[in-house]
Amino acid sequence: MKRVRTATTAGPVNGGVAGANLGALRSHNTALVLGLLRDAGAEGISRLELAERTGLTPQAVSKITARLRAQGLAAEAGRRASTGGKPRTVLRLVPEAGHAVGVHLDRDELRVVLVDLDGAVVGERRGELDLGAGAEAVLGAVCEAVRGVVGESGAGPGAGAGCGGGDTSAGGGGLASVGSLLGSLLGVGVALPGPLDHVRGVLHRVTGFPEWDGFPLRDALAERLGVPVVVDKDTNAAALGLAVGGEEGAAGRSFAYLHLGTGLGAGLVIGGSVHRGARTGAGEFGHQVVQLDGPVCECGNRGCVEALCLAAVARGEVAEAARVLGVAAGNLVGLLDIDVVLLGGRTVAVAPETYVSGVGEVLGARARREGTGGDAVPVRVAPRGERIVAEGAAQLLLAPLFGRGED
Repeated sequence: MKRVRTATTAGPVNGGVAGANLGALRSHNTALVLGLLRDAGAEGISRLELAERTGLTPQAVSKITARLRAQGLAAEAGRRASTGGKPRTVLRLVPEAGHAVGVHLDRDELRVVLVDLDGAVVGERRGELDLGAGAEAVLGAVCEAVRGVVGESGAGPGAGAGCGGGDTSAGGGGLASVGSLLGSLLGVGVALPGPLDHVRGVLHRVTGFPEWDGFPLRDALAERLGVPVVVDKDTNAAALGLAVGGEEGAAGRSFAYLHLGTGLGAGLVIGGSVHRGARTGAGEFGHQVVQLDGPVCECGNRGCVEALCLAAVARGEVAEAARVLGVAAGNLVGLLDIDVVLLGGRTVAVAPETYVSGVGEVLGARARREGTGGDAVPVRVAPRGERIVAEGAAQLLLAPLFGRGED
């Protein structure tokens, strides 16, 4: 799949910023180069082209690429004829040089994927899960699935071992850490329903599961797995995966990803970057009230979009659920003036055409009423199916490496 550069990497970086940390600047420059190597795919890109596109000096690019080659992240991909002088050496990314695990921790299901640096899925596990079973049971299931998917990659002894007993902390004398099973593993990204604090990796009152309020999920899993862990909302992770994946209608644009599964939420991408808000509170889409005297939602309000949609689904009235979703999507479009609405989640997957047409009809009627002369915002099913959140969770680790998708 051809990668598309996002707005977060556009433009040269030479000139610098006064007082910038030199180490951070070097990391930023390395991320720029890695991003262009990944965009280039198997065809590769020359050092001269890297210098031209990043604004870095040829000497700086040579140092960065030499370091990447020494680390096994880049390799020669042949030579390309030049307009003068000797042929240029072309470099490419080595996808198998690094891996990340993505975990989708849903209310009743667990999905784990292992992806390489190019985002390709090389391993997957899926099973039932009860988010209300308590921290020990849930953490045990997560790290067992993570160890299993990493072990299935063919990496050494201990593959598939669970986390139920012994010392599972990093460096402990019990089960081997995940990092020791696969030396190229960058870490684990975990995505689950919000609200939560993605900076500290601490959960808030997950709708329907208030017992998780204040739980330090990131640190608890990092201690058990022995690798870095990043935590974010499921909708943010999915939106990030779409923003950095070069998907048509998503890369570099402003869009909303609406996820209707066991709950309803939104991932917002503005100009190619995920918008989380100051407290990871952006995208709590399902709890906007659209009917003041409506049914009670698990969040405590009445007439939330989530409650109305899921109630219609439970009655078998899918077209009604799509219409309600369309009304809420219209509010979001009117507020943010986004380019496209992408729909996903297991509930949408049951009848994707019905949801696309239902939401599209509401947005079309709204556009006609406004009479602005523009077309209605397009509505599409998001690519990647039900793996979209897990794959996006892996991008929580990969995207910063390539300088992508951050707000």
